[in-house]
Amino acid sequence: MESNMLHEGLKYVSRETTGQKERFMHEDLLKRHLELVIEANKTTNITRISSWEDGMVLHVQDSLLGLDALNACPEGRYADIGTGAGYPGIPLAIETGRPTLLVDSVQKKVQILDGFIEELGLDNVSTYAGRIEDLGREQAGKFAAISARALSKLSVLLELSSPLLKMGGRLICFKALVEQDELDHARVVGKQVGMELVDDQTYELDDYSRRILCYEKVAKPKLKLPRRTGLAQKKPL
Repeated sequence: MESNMLHEGLKYVSRETTGQKERFMHEDLLKRHLELVIEANKTTNITRISSWEDGMVLHVQDSLLGLDALNACPEGRYADIGTGAGYPGIPLAIETGRPTLLVDSVQKKVQILDGFIEELGLDNVSTYAGRIEDLGREQAGKFAAISARALSKLSVLLELSSPLLKMGGRLICFKALVEQDELDHARVVGKQVGMELVDDQTYELDDYSRRILCYEKVAKPKLKLPRRTGLAQKKPL
């Protein structure tokens, strides 16, 4: 069962550039990561998903749906903001080998992630414990790609990501249901922060749909970003 579920998820991974030996290594790492998450979740609430079956679908397979979007981004560093248990950041880091930064404001979660990274031997992955706005001040324009899964509204994600991205960099948003009002508002805010929708894909995974929207940084923001910490959520554009 476990093997079949993982292979189902990995059908989204290009096999043209991945040799058989590397394929097995990736599968082992993806399974081991999920095992570590389930074990850690017994003592610390890092995910609402507690079973192997649900984790394989709703964490691993779901994360891999973003692989094509990440591969379409320019070369360079990748950050997964609000990463939680390391999804989708760790699976995508495993599959692409990109320099990856896992970002979360909860110190305890980041300490757990550091343990995962060490256990998995992921030399290309590091962590940042702090607010996204602070990272934007410290590492402005340093990222080619950012992902955010079930973190906030599109307009908020656009504001938070724009200062982190280099020109031509992309934000990959993992969403479930997206109302037209949210899309329309994101289009307006995108013009303010220099971001434009370039790809919109919907995938069917078991009995639910995952929508992945990609925004590209195409211009400098029309306002100074990042704004004061917390304003993106408390007083959205």
